[in-house]
Amino acid sequence: MAGYRVTGPRPTQIQSNRLQSSVVKTMILVSALYTVSDLPGNVYYLMLNIHANGTLLETGYYAAMFVSFLYFCTNPLIYATKFDPVRENIIRLFRCNRISDVTVETIVLLPLGTRTT
Repeated sequence: MAGYRVTGPRPTQIQSNRLQSSVVKTMILVSALYTVSDLPGNVYYLMLNIHANGTLLETGYYAAMFVSFLYFCTNPLIYATKFDPVRENIIRLFRCNRISDVTVETIVLLPLGTRTT
């Protein structure tokens, strides 16, 4: 057909592909971090089940739990740094306002037991 030329992907398609790629990379990163952080706990439990006498060190248990709980602390940070909408919301929440932008209201402290009508 005359007048129609296909020169390449549209800008919206490029943005969609970038977003999809970012989501896939983030999911791979989160899955890998979960695997690495949960592995010591599972290895510890496996060793505990293999050794019938149960003489494994208690510090090994605490170390495995620490690494496992560290995942729960880092997971929100991964999403906060990888996804633009989440990053924008966090920046908006923690943005420092100038004093002129903040409205100051008068707060009246009343003694306990008094009512305002």
